[in-house]
Amino acid sequence: MTPLVLHNTLTRAKEEFAPADGHHVKMYCCGPTVYNYAHIGNLRTYVFEDILHRALKWHGWGLTHVMNITDVGHMTSDADAGEDKMAKAAARENRSPWEIARFYEDAFFRDCARLNIIRPDVAPRATEHVPQMIALIQRLEREGFTYRTAEGIYFDTAKDADYGKLAGLNLGAQKEGAREDVNTDPGKRHPADFILWFTNKPTHIMQWESPWGTGYPGWHIECSAMSMEYLGETLDIHGGGIDHIPVHNTNEIAQSECATGHIFARFWVHGAFLTLASGAVTGRTAAGKMSKSAENFLTVQKLIDDSFDPLAYRYLCLTAHYRSELAFSYDSLGGATKALGKIYELRARVGESGDGLSDAEYAALRHAIGEAINDDLNIPKAVGILHQANSYRLWREFDPILGLDIEARSRAELPAPGTEALPAEVAALARQRDAARQARDYARSDALRAQIEDMGYTVGDSPAGTVVKKKLL
Repeated sequence: MTPLVLHNTLTRAKEEFAPADGHHVKMYCCGPTVYNYAHIGNLRTYVFEDILHRALKWHGWGLTHVMNITDVGHMTSDADAGEDKMAKAAARENRSPWEIARFYEDAFFRDCARLNIIRPDVAPRATEHVPQMIALIQRLEREGFTYRTAEGIYFDTAKDADYGKLAGLNLGAQKEGAREDVNTDPGKRHPADFILWFTNKPTHIMQWESPWGTGYPGWHIECSAMSMEYLGETLDIHGGGIDHIPVHNTNEIAQSECATGHIFARFWVHGAFLTLASGAVTGRTAAGKMSKSAENFLTVQKLIDDSFDPLAYRYLCLTAHYRSELAFSYDSLGGATKALGKIYELRARVGESGDGLSDAEYAALRHAIGEAINDDLNIPKAVGILHQANSYRLWREFDPILGLDIEARSRAELPAPGTEALPAEVAALARQRDAARQARDYARSDALRAQIEDMGYTVGDSPAGTVVKKKLL
């Protein structure tokens, strides 16, 4: 097997990956803030991380995958200002923040299951790891990397010579006002300095005792404390979305490495945005990055309500490289539905091994698919080769990485022609297609297939003739 190569955001280059100990991968991924439903843009990142999870296991390495649950109230921006997300949700729904957090945590994992995303080995909640956060802040305090204001305890970025290395930030060039939503604390020394513990928020809905007074942790300290609690001081891989690079991930590195004196993560891998084109979804005209604040987001449940299979959305995610933006529309999701339906029908059409491939041809295709996967998870290329091969056994072999549930869906028993009740118009088109195939008029046969599919059905072939059934939605 060829080595796995990943693009490392830290070095801005592709690098061959292997776990530090050669055997077991320690991977941490930033999880959801559970104050609302995850939208499909959020979930694209988790699909990508699931593909990475599966690829690492495919290489035979052990894996501990940790993903945090942010259930402490925080600001609506990555900085230290703005409206508190949990407080906003609690007021909106007239529930306690604890109820809000558990409800949306359950909803998040339910959506992940619908998308066939493997649950992380550990999903620690921030509210259950406040002592670890306090201990990490105390460690930074002892090392001289903090200062105190009326608002709380800050990390002093001027003390960190490497601050901003992940995003390529020039700390000296930053000026007050350079960041959106800059904190108004007059005691804050530099716009890049970030809060570790708030002490001047008496009305905040979540509070804990600490050496600095009653308060609550800053967002960034959570990930460092929880990742090190379960994976140690140096991670093999840290994953997330590209929006976390300039602030959140940058601050994680600063506080972690200044506390420990060790590199925090060897590899940083980041997924690009899902975008929504103007007019791409009926009744939603806002374009650009999908976001909750812009109220232009779609949930998995909305896709189901609109009669789409969640795995069609997963398939759509596989058609764009994880580091490239993916444009979403219902038209593109419809195309993904058709493509997925043809994959699920493949076993019925060609059988377990009826692809006509010689052993040498199969081995060459298998190698090419593996090379694509190992080249920074080039799943679109791998899927393209699979479609060209038209081989059920190849799709089945690589489905542990793709996660499309191919074997189970393909083994769903297809009804024999005529045994499923069909509208008269659809049944007539199926008979016309059988006649076209018998006459070897394949152009008309293909046209009739497309016409039936456009009416909401899948079309398969069997020795007895055309097999038609409602789409798997």
